Amino acid sequence: MKLDEFAFFNQQLSAMLRDGIPLESALGQLCSSMRRGDLRDELEKLRDDLAKGVPMKQALAARKLPPFYVQMLQVGIQSNDLPRVLTLVADYYQSGNLIWTRLKGLMVYPVILLAGLLGASIVMAIVLGVMRSGFEDINHDLLEGKSLPWLTQFYMEHGIVIFWTPVVIFAAAFIVAAVTVSLPSMRQKWRWRLPAFREASLWQCASAMQIMLQGGCTLNQSIALLRDLEEGSPAGAELGRWQQRLGDGHAQFRAVTAGSDVFPPLFLWIVSNAREELAEGFRQAAEIYRQRTAYRMEAFLYAVLPTSVIVMGLAICLQVFLFVLAGFMPLMSVIGSLGG
Repeated sequence: MKLDEFAFFNQQLSAMLRDGIPLESALGQLCSSMRRGDLRDELEKLRDDLAKGVPMKQALAARKLPPFYVQMLQVGIQSNDLPRVLTLVADYYQSGNLIWTRLKGLMVYPVILLAGLLGASIVMAIVLGVMRSGFEDINHDLLEGKSLPWLTQFYMEHGIVIFWTPVVIFAAAFIVAAVTVSLPSMRQKWRWRLPAFREASLWQCASAMQIMLQGGCTLNQSIALLRDLEEGSPAGAELGRWQQRLGDGHAQFRAVTAGSDVFPPLFLWIVSNAREELAEGFRQAAEIYRQRTAYRMEAFLYAVLPTSVIVMGLAICLQVFLFVLAGFMPLMSVIGSLGG
């Protein structure tokens, strides 16, 4: 699902509902202008179910839509203010799309770099392997019965290891990077540990909490839904402890979140200072961590570019060194031996 398209859809749906257009008609008009895909199919089925008189909760349960979105639609209907909730949700998905698209782009660059280094290493290993085969022919035809120079002997015995060691190193690094980027479970694990991704995750949690509280959810309901969204991540377990403390009778946010090792003290302090206005506290936390995410992305970008140049330069120097060591030096040794 493309988040930017989904955000635009909800903006338009909110505006149409404010103009007095029934939900079923608004869904039909918007779906007709969308591109074919899973999102359009699910929304069309939702429209058809609503037109048949299926209750909203039942109709939403049958659709493959984001759990957060389904919950917020139900909150908007219960509060009789669906347009406002849809506007909040649209802003949430639009901001999330901008942040996560840039972060994914930053992660793709190192993967491309590793792929280039891997390809260059493979080509160089093949070239050096061909040269080694040529030296084997020279040794057999010209140096039969003579002792080989030590460098040539070392080259013949360990050449394959020398050639393919950089390939193995770059291949392992490329596989690790590609798996981390492509697998959702790995992204879920590392996004709470890597700089910029951690700040973006904190923004996402704060923004979601703000929307749910403003939409009419209780603190317990909001934490429960956010825990479901963060299932499998360090934040999911932390939110489960928050919910347990609420159930034990702790009413103050400071008491609920005491001893947190996932959400930083600054995050909790900002929210706690809002006292009874937790939605406003989460809004402030979301804004601060959105800015921190942007700063981290810029710092990461400026760090990655020079680092990539250095890594590329070192890799090229290594390949040139291997080429000289495994190519020309044995050749000179053979020529010297023949001349002697």
